[in-house]
Amino acid sequence: MAGVVMGRRERKKLQSKQTILAAAVKKFMAKGVKETSIADIMSEAELGIGTFYNYFESKEALLLCLLDQIVEETRRLADRLMAEKIPATEVLEEIVMLTAEKLDANRFVLPLFLSAADRAAMPRPKLDLVPKLAPAFRSVFADIVKYGQARKDFRADVPVEIVTELFHSIFQAASFSSLALPFTHNVKMKIELLLSGLQPRK
Repeated sequence: MAGVVMGRRERKKLQSKQTILAAAVKKFMAKGVKETSIADIMSEAELGIGTFYNYFESKEALLLCLLDQIVEETRRLADRLMAEKIPATEVLEEIVMLTAEKLDANRFVLPLFLSAADRAAMPRPKLDLVPKLAPAFRSVFADIVKYGQARKDFRADVPVEIVTELFHSIFQAASFSSLALPFTHNVKMKIELLLSGLQPRK
């Protein structure tokens, strides 16, 4: 019986957390992160303000949770595609474009994405909030590159770390681009150029 009660309790906690996240996304999209208060989020969620702190330390922690969900989604898709033996170029392009689409739809997490990709850019007090996020992002792309090198889809003479650094550069350049191109289109053109450079030399 205790196990059933705990199961229900855990489900309720998860539901409350998801309700807060959904409310935050709605308010961030409408007002922006800076202008949205925790009270705004919890009013939208129809929960008490104190409940917020049962799940998150701050708005930044909530944003990082949203970003972590993108990481998890890209990881699941990458693992599935690699298990299906899809060519590495296709896997890499699909994962990059999924990430770009998610960031474009949730632009309020983009600054944190760029900071998480380069932890040195994070303000000191918030470094403890991203102990796993930056390595998690890099590891998704690194695993795809290693997969491609093992299949001989990618050049073996290029260090994996060089390629993973380039992904951060692609998203950063697209974010600050002055070109009249949609964010996702900008990323797509850049990843196509990167993929051509990864092709094995003949």
